[in-house]
Amino acid sequence: VKLDNKLKNRQFKKESTDKKHRKEQKKLRAAIKDAVLKTPLPLERYKKRPEEEEFVESLPMDMMEEDDLEQIKAMAQKASFLTRDLSSSGPVHAKKRKGEQQGPESYEKMPRKMQLTEEKEVIHLLPIKDKIRGLIPQSMEKPEDEAMPGPALTPQEQLTLRTQKLTNRKLRIASLGSDILSDPTTNIKKLKELRAMLMETDPYVAVTVRKLVMVSLMEVFKDIVPSYRIRPLTETEKASKVKKETQQLREFEEGLVSQYKFYLENLEQTVKDWKQKKRKRSEAVSLQSYRGLAEVAIRCICELLVALPHFNFHNNIIVTVVPLMNDPVKRVSDMCCEAVKKLLKQDKQGHASLGTVKVISGLVKSRNYDVRPEVLLCLRIKEVEVKKDTDDTAPKKKFMNYKDKKKNLSRMQRKWKKAEEKLEKELLEAEASESKDKKLKLHTETLNIVFLIYFRILKKAQKSILLPSVLEGLAKFAHLINLEFFDDLLNVLQHLIQSGDLTYRESLHCIQTAFNILSGQGDVLNIDPLNFYSHLYKTLLKLNAGASNDDISIVLRCLDVMLTKRRKQVTLQRALAFVKRLSTLSLHTLPNATVGILASNRTLMHTFPKCDILLDNEAQGSGVFLPELDEPEYCNPQNTALWELHTLKRHYHPVVRRFATHLCAGAPSEGSGALIVQLARSQLLLLQFFYKYSYNPRVCMVMKILEKSKEIQARKSFSNLIRISIHVIYLGTVFLLSIK
Repeated sequence: VKLDNKLKNRQFKKESTDKKHRKEQKKLRAAIKDAVLKTPLPLERYKKRPEEEEFVESLPMDMMEEDDLEQIKAMAQKASFLTRDLSSSGPVHAKKRKGEQQGPESYEKMPRKMQLTEEKEVIHLLPIKDKIRGLIPQSMEKPEDEAMPGPALTPQEQLTLRTQKLTNRKLRIASLGSDILSDPTTNIKKLKELRAMLMETDPYVAVTVRKLVMVSLMEVFKDIVPSYRIRPLTETEKASKVKKETQQLREFEEGLVSQYKFYLENLEQTVKDWKQKKRKRSEAVSLQSYRGLAEVAIRCICELLVALPHFNFHNNIIVTVVPLMNDPVKRVSDMCCEAVKKLLKQDKQGHASLGTVKVISGLVKSRNYDVRPEVLLCLRIKEVEVKKDTDDTAPKKKFMNYKDKKKNLSRMQRKWKKAEEKLEKELLEAEASESKDKKLKLHTETLNIVFLIYFRILKKAQKSILLPSVLEGLAKFAHLINLEFFDDLLNVLQHLIQSGDLTYRESLHCIQTAFNILSGQGDVLNIDPLNFYSHLYKTLLKLNAGASNDDISIVLRCLDVMLTKRRKQVTLQRALAFVKRLSTLSLHTLPNATVGILASNRTLMHTFPKCDILLDNEAQGSGVFLPELDEPEYCNPQNTALWELHTLKRHYHPVVRRFATHLCAGAPSEGSGALIVQLARSQLLLLQFFYKYSYNPRVCMVMKILEKSKEIQARKSFSNLIRISIHVIYLGTVFLLSIK
């Protein structure tokens, strides 16, 4: 307030002085104008009155010095110098004759416009005080920096000089950061001093110093920022008197928000300069160095996005980071995608998720769906599960019962305790209800925007590279879609599968989405998903031990939803066909996938007990098994056997051998053919086998070959040697396939 008052007083004095000066100048101009415009009489008429008196009377006598007055009087005795063209040689007051033409000399002597000079920067000096005009402002041209070039330095001297300067800057940064962290409230002004080092102009250390300051400020803000959002003060709060500690806290919060805002603006401007390739006036940082500066700035922004989701300007950070997820530079894009994934994963309330999804929706629409798939894959978040709320599982507060009260409290204390507990219960109920409703509303709005993005792409951009991400997202959130969209969505998915434009992975996601819909609220729909069963049955043979081995996890999820959870809608022929085809597939995959497939077969044999007919060599009906037919209902699977299990009993992986032996025995729960306890307990989670036994197959193959060589030396058996040789050939073949 004092500074504002001083500034206002200074401006008021300056305005008063300028006003007085303008009035005096106006009077002086009026006096000179009267003297100039006064019609001079012929020289002969001056004899009646003295020339000095006539001329001197027209001048402002009170504003002239004595010396100047004497000089003007002397000039007045000669020709009228105020009205005469002194350069002409003709009579002073000779009039032009009519019809007389003006010669070219007169045009030459006419004044011309002065050439405009380039404006130069000026430095304002202290004003001069005059008795007549008062304060007269003074200024001078700013001198140009003409530094004399010093002697050229050798490379070694330049390196030494740079090291020395960089050490001094590092010590300064460390000193300022330490002071701020030790007492943020008192040393908040040093935050501005540290931020000013972002404008380092020394070309020797400019890039390094700016990077260090960016990272240092990021760590400082992460430490001193409070755990709440700072709001601006109202006019009433500013006018009210508060305690000294409260006023100090207000100043700290105001300074913190201001410096945080300027810091974010500096980071954003650094990124913009790199994107737009702007060349700055200062040559301290070259254009090539801006990429490194921009990457550090983006890393700082991403760290603040994850670390301070509750603080001010978080939505501005989201608006900056989300477009960079689609950046052509892969390093920048991966950095931003990873930050957004972390943000969505740790968001408990839903505010950050909602803001991020809104910006992603606008980005996808503005770019006409031409964005990288990673942008949509970041929407895979578990916190959007509306039905699962952490508040429901939170421990409830325990209150004292009647016996404890009677034993430990007096009568009056029991009365007060009863009223207190009643009030606490009411407050807890109100708070929990409000928090739960608010969270439910945020999650619902977030899901609506996510599904809006998915449906737009399914409708308008089916050829887009975003389609796999959309199908994967729908497979995850399909159980949360409203019932009114099920029919249209299933028709779209069926059309996509029948078009033949999808890859096997996209087809698997379509199937998973369809059955997630039908296994939840969609079980009331009268829809026959036979086409989806047939397509999955046909797609299974496209998987192998190569790159598609990782997609077995999607197959296991589809089988669980299609066969196990819908056991009442699945016929025996369909179950037998899938068990046979899965057994065939287990010969072409890596051990982790093979274990998962055999565990799925075990679950199907328990779910459909009549599948044990596949363990018998005798035919169970008419017809011949048609393995090449893609219709599971009509391939006669009851007329075949699971001969693949006998091959897998000799597999090099011990868990595969155990499962194969277990299935050959009919998958018993007890007895000699039963699984060990660890495998039997985990069989309900089929994906556990897939991920538990995932490893580098090349390393395992080499180790297995060494083990078999030791076996050869120990047993010296010809039959074992042949069997091991076959295994080695088999391992080599799989090894080549994995490399391919």
